[in-house]
Amino acid sequence: MLRTFIRAAAPLSCCALIAACSHGTDGPANGGPPMTADTLKPAIIATIPHDSLAFTQGLIYHEGFLYESTGLYGHSSLRKVDAQTGEVLQSIPLGGQYFGEGLALKGSRLVQLTWLEGRAFVYSLPALTPEDTFYYDGQGWGLAADSGRFIMSDGSENLYFRDDGFQVAGTVKVTRDGQPISSLNELEYANGYIYANIWYSNSILEINPQSGQVNRVIDCSELAAIESPADPRAVLNGIAYRPDRKTFYCTGKLWRNLFEIRLE
Repeated sequence: MLRTFIRAAAPLSCCALIAACSHGTDGPANGGPPMTADTLKPAIIATIPHDSLAFTQGLIYHEGFLYESTGLYGHSSLRKVDAQTGEVLQSIPLGGQYFGEGLALKGSRLVQLTWLEGRAFVYSLPALTPEDTFYYDGQGWGLAADSGRFIMSDGSENLYFRDDGFQVAGTVKVTRDGQPISSLNELEYANGYIYANIWYSNSILEINPQSGQVNRVIDCSELAAIESPADPRAVLNGIAYRPDRKTFYCTGKLWRNLFEIRLE
């Protein structure tokens, strides 16, 4: 039940709620007129084995481990993965009627979305104990969390800011050079920016959460070329920030590799 999750989560202050409704808590200042987004290619720091049967929909790094949400009906799961070896240490299957999607860490709890079912699952760390479940409106694609709210995508050009009760507190439209960008998928929040995969794209967007403008485009075509997947569904999807090394982990659906990259 959702009320259990609300009680367990830290309450928003009035100031934080006002800030969330205005689309910014700790991101960069609103950029005003459309800006031209720079493109960069990341440096590959490490290549780690990844389960090629995992249809990656969400990825989180926390205290030495990766937590991964996988999709497909009958194959969806939440996994705990060794960040050094790629070994799956623990896997919790979802029911066959659920298609796992985005994943976010809030405090000591993981929240996992589903695609069309409108149901989220809450797990407590470190044991991945199923703790709660609740319902929400709309499709679930990507999910991230900043210091005061959840950030959610639904495959459109919009990002939705949701409070601890998972109610929509604000939205922002993502644009690059003044043009809307749709098919926003898996999300990560780091250093005041939102990072978003685009479905069927080898690019990751670095987004100003206040204005929705794309600040930089991270060209991951080298990662896709190394992977060279034969399955057309095997697209880039999955971003997790590692703060102690200031690096990101990236992978894709059904990819055999997980890459640790640095933005330079």
